[in-house]
Order: sequence, then structure tokens, then C-alpha cells
Amino acid sequence: MARMRYGARTDAEIAATRAAGGRLPDIWSTGVVALWETDPDAVAAVLPPPLTPTGRPLVRATISAVNLPGYPLGAGSVAVAAAHDGIEGWYPLVMPMTHERALTGGREVFGEPKKLGEVTVVRDGLTVRAALARHGIAFVEVRGAVSGPLPLPEPEVRYDFYFKFLPAVDGSGFDGDPLLVHCRRTEKVRRLERITGDVVLRESMYDPVADLPVRTLVGITLGEKTSDQSGEVVGRVRAEDLLPYVHQRYDDPGQVHDAPPEGSA
Repeated sequence: MARMRYGARTDAEIAATRAAGGRLPDIWSTGVVALWETDPDAVAAVLPPPLTPTGRPLVRATISAVNLPGYPLGAGSVAVAAAHDGIEGWYPLVMPMTHERALTGGREVFGEPKKLGEVTVVRDGLTVRAALARHGIAFVEVRGAVSGPLPLPEPEVRYDFYFKFLPAVDGSGFDGDPLLVHCRRTEKVRRLERITGDVVLRESMYDPVADLPVRTLVGITLGEKTSDQSGEVVGRVRAEDLLPYVHQRYDDPGQVHDAPPEGSA
């Protein structure tokens, strides 16, 4: 019988796949990062417990073109500053990706709120435009011009916080208590420039980041960066604490509560 590609893989094949994944070279991206202060109450309102606000109501939009060999990727994130157990980091609300391949590991392994979307980073001379779009709406757009180089920072450790969960089969709650994940990234920068410009937030019922308005623009940069990441489950979260926030993960707020089709076994 011919080899069935859906069939079980051998131990050697599984080991080879793991070994190949462990030898990945640095993958560099070119991206825009916009940082702004918004309303403190708005940040507090979007943070599921046990996450808490930090001393500054910051929002961070990252819009990047990732140089994956033979598989270019657009990747983005809109996150708010958050803290947990003495660690300050970021809680991403939405992470648009241009390919499904980029969704799988992030959502299934780490619990990242990734969704398919359009990610644009364009530089024309000194002019820069970067945007995140879904359902035909560019809900975040950063526009500006390069105004000069910035000193390269030392490698920086940054934390993101994720909730990993599966909606229950019967449409009520979760299949087990959700997990709180700390994702630790070490970021290296080889080029960094200052952008003079602005951030435009557009109304979208699917990605309502316009609820986090730009009160004070802290800064915009254009850089070439690479990072590694590792995740750690730091605890379980009570289902009743997270359920009111689960709609953040879905375009249809009622999707997480869908019951099985009528007549299903």
C-alpha cells in the first residue's frame, strides 16, 4: 500500500521535525511600532483578571513585514500595558496575520488572539505607511516620515500575557479551566529610526481598538528586529472571571456560545 500521508508518523520523523524546529535561524522583520497613552479606564476595562493595569495607560501597535524564507508574512498586534504577579508586560487584544500558517502555533500553543487579516508596511523614500485591516477596514493606520536614526538598544526581554482555552462542546463555558500564559521574548534590533507622524484609529465592529483613543502620542519608530520566544503556564483562571471577555477572541460575539447543531449526537 502506498504511504498514507494522514497516517501515523514514525518516532524518527517526529524527532526530525522537532530538531528542525530547534535550529531556526534569526528571522528578521521590518516594522512600525506606535506607542500612545489612552484613557486609564479604557485599559482597565479590557483586562481580564488576574491581569491589572500598570502605572501608565499605554497602547502599543506593532505592524511588521516578516522575512520568512520563501514565505513572507505580515504580522501585527494591538496590545495594552498590563501586569501580573509583579511582572509588567502587554496584553494583546488582536493579532492580525496574513497567513493561516502563522495562526496555528500561536493560537493552539500559546493562546494568542491571532486572526487572519491584511498587514501593510510600505516605505517610499522617507515616507512610511503601515496599517492593520480586516473585513475591508483599516482599523489602525500609522502615517509619517522618517526623521532620523535612533541609537540601537541592548537586547530587551518583553512579556506578553495570553489566555489559552477551548470553548465547551455543549456551548456552555469552557472544556476545563483556562490557562494564563506568560510569553517571554528576547528582542534584538539592528536598525531603528524615528518616525514623525500620527496614528489613525477607525471604527470597526470586529476590531474596536478605536475604543482606546490616542490621548498622547508617545512615539513611532521603524525598525529591523528579531526575537525568540518561550511560553510558560503560570496558573489556571476561574472560568467565570474570563467568560465576560471571551468575545475579544471572536468576530461574532455569540460564536463562543454556539450550541451543537440540532439533531447532532
